[in-house]
Amino acid sequence: MTQAEEQVIALGAVFQAAILVDKLARSGQISEAPAACLLGSILERSPDDVLQIYGGSTYQIRQGVQALQAMLERDTAALQRDALRYTMNLLVLERQLAKRDDMLNVLGQRLEQAGSQVEHFGILHDNVTASFGSIYQDTLSTLRLRIQVHGDMRYLQQPDTANRIRALLLAGIRSARLWRQLGGHRWQMLVSRKKLLDATRSVLNG
Repeated sequence: MTQAEEQVIALGAVFQAAILVDKLARSGQISEAPAACLLGSILERSPDDVLQIYGGSTYQIRQGVQALQAMLERDTAALQRDALRYTMNLLVLERQLAKRDDMLNVLGQRLEQAGSQVEHFGILHDNVTASFGSIYQDTLSTLRLRIQVHGDMRYLQQPDTANRIRALLLAGIRSARLWRQLGGHRWQMLVSRKKLLDATRSVLNG
């Protein structure tokens, strides 16, 4: 797998998290399998390769990779605007996080505790999403950029839905961090658009 393909997988996962946040905010419901894949990725600390972070394949983040392809192709009909906005905000938020060693230490400690809960309850249990949600709220939501999620207030005001949204934003941050660790930069989407697009098609056809 090329470096560009690895970057596409990580960035596609950020898009996938953003798509699920948007869907949850609007309908109060999401498919469990991609959500479980993304939340599981938060706890993958030392994987053998990029695919292992997402369960060994791109199947559960395929929708996110397709959204990345739509952005790179400038396909306005297929573009999900709120999901794109959340994705770009997550990339900015991760850059702010990268400068905060103190916050990274807190995140590491809190995620270890959440990992113990997952072993006991399972990744999609309300107690686990509440833990992930509070980790996001206590750390990332205190940074300069605050991600404003738009949707149906009937769902946004439900504590369980709010926790799941924050948990998915935390998963988006994990993938944004991976993308940058793989050499990803926001200007790449303009400067190396064709290379990224070729890699996106390769991942989707893989």
